[in-house]
Amino acid sequence: MQRFYITTPIYYVTDAPHVGTAYCTVNADAMARWHRLRGDETLFLTGTDEHGQKVADTAAKNNLSPQEWTDRTSARFVEAWKLLNISNDDFIRTTEERHTKSVQSFLSTIYDNGFIYKGTYVGPYCVDCEDYYTAENLLDGNCPVHGRPVIEMEEENWFFRLSAFQDRLLAHFESHPDFTTPETKRNEALSFIRSGLRDISITRTSISWGVPVPWDDRHVFYVWYDALINYLTAIGYGTEKDEMAQWWPHSHHLIGKEIIRFHSVWWPAMCMAAGIEPPHHVQVHGWLLVGGQKLSKSMGNDGPVRLGEIAPATLVDEFGVDAVRYYLLRNTALGSDGEFSIESVTARYNTDLANMLGNLVARVCAVVNTKCASVGPAPSPDSELLQFAHVTIDEVSSAWENFEPHIALEKTWTLIGAANAHLENFAPWKMEPGEAIDRVMGDALEAIRIISVLITPAMPDTADEIRRRIGLGAVTAQGDWNTLRTATYPGGLAVQKGEPLFPRIRSAA
Repeated sequence: MQRFYITTPIYYVTDAPHVGTAYCTVNADAMARWHRLRGDETLFLTGTDEHGQKVADTAAKNNLSPQEWTDRTSARFVEAWKLLNISNDDFIRTTEERHTKSVQSFLSTIYDNGFIYKGTYVGPYCVDCEDYYTAENLLDGNCPVHGRPVIEMEEENWFFRLSAFQDRLLAHFESHPDFTTPETKRNEALSFIRSGLRDISITRTSISWGVPVPWDDRHVFYVWYDALINYLTAIGYGTEKDEMAQWWPHSHHLIGKEIIRFHSVWWPAMCMAAGIEPPHHVQVHGWLLVGGQKLSKSMGNDGPVRLGEIAPATLVDEFGVDAVRYYLLRNTALGSDGEFSIESVTARYNTDLANMLGNLVARVCAVVNTKCASVGPAPSPDSELLQFAHVTIDEVSSAWENFEPHIALEKTWTLIGAANAHLENFAPWKMEPGEAIDRVMGDALEAIRIISVLITPAMPDTADEIRRRIGLGAVTAQGDWNTLRTATYPGGLAVQKGEPLFPRIRSAA
């Protein structure tokens, strides 16, 4: 048994969750579920990022205090993740006292180690990013992420000596080639480092909504530095419940491509400055696009991307929880951008879920009901279908291990296709009751048993419902995964027909 610690970015509370944040969270959840299924000791963290000027401004616009606003909006994330059956072990809010303690302890260590000094910042600043830019970074004078004008800022700040870590970061990337994946994103981070690192501002005096700087009460920490440390807060950094040794060597950050430099450059340098190892792995995902534009709260609801129409609850109402989870995991590879549309969700639903998976389960249960007196036969020991299934198990395992949920599901659906072809080849609905049909249906039931385990990280409720229909109990962590090859469908179990798992949708919503 190994350990696996996976995190999402903590989401900014200027607005409600949307499909873009759901994409990241569902992928992290599926990875956590797979590791639990395999028997690994697993910790899955998500949460909300609640400090900074943008949050304070948004609260004021809504006639609320920053704390009232963050309480309200953070609860919306909790609700959305509950709706999507997210199995996080912890939900962190950066306004919690435990986080303040960890932030102050971590950054005080860096200060004591001589890597923080006072200076004055003058330069372009994006309010939406809450980030400083150089003139070279801007696109036609605008923020390269949001496309909006920046403002010129001059402020006394405390600075982190990022420039002191350029060589150490390059050495770390060299000795840890899989530190940031996929390779294209690793190369992007390396290019940023090689271009020359400048010291960066980590505090503000112009705002008060943040974690106070313990050695200078006129300053609060800049929201990004506060936020990054959440990954340590959750494992007790700087507290009596310090579990760094157990979890930090097994840490995996799942992040969007727009925050690579924060997680693959700034964050590992900060860890080095504090005397701890950088995170084990940063997995970067791309953006979901609508009409070529990124799904983003900061675009607002008055532009071409209307977030209210593609909120998680809207999709769940139309397609169901597991169908939404499946689509988000299958349709876009981690690391690549993907085009999102209701039409593409509908097509995936009808083709993969209704026609293939749902049809397979319905046909097998119906034939067992009419030809085998509703009692599932045991599989044969030398079935070609099951030999193929055992190869699929290895392929699916490898894909999950490599942060490739889309491939894991693609391989699983290849097995579903093979099981459907098995039925078409033998046409058991035309056969008479007896030994021959028992072999055909026993092999099909064993394939379905294996499929139910393989889809569990993506579609846990569907997996359990399939197993209920063929007479098995819910999937159990470690036990079912580790016995996929050795234990088989036992036969002699009651098999039940039921309503279609995924009724076809006739038209897009």
